[in-house]
Amino acid sequence: MDIPLAQKIDGKKFLWDSVSYESREAAQKAMEAYEQEGFDAELIEIEGQFLVYSRRVASVQSAE
Repeated sequence: MDIPLAQKIDGKKFLWDSVSYESREAAQKAMEAYEQEGFDAELIEIEGQFLVYSRRVASVQSAE
């Protein structure tokens, strides 16, 4: 199976975490861990494999 490294979801670019989870529950736990770290995360099922894609917007620092 050829898994895309990036997906556009609702017009936003998400990157795959390179893990193919065997169950929806395992992928859900990984997704929740990413969300606790401040990432947006999405779970996608492709051909019976559960994949987690995540993204985080870079914060802008002021030059003071």
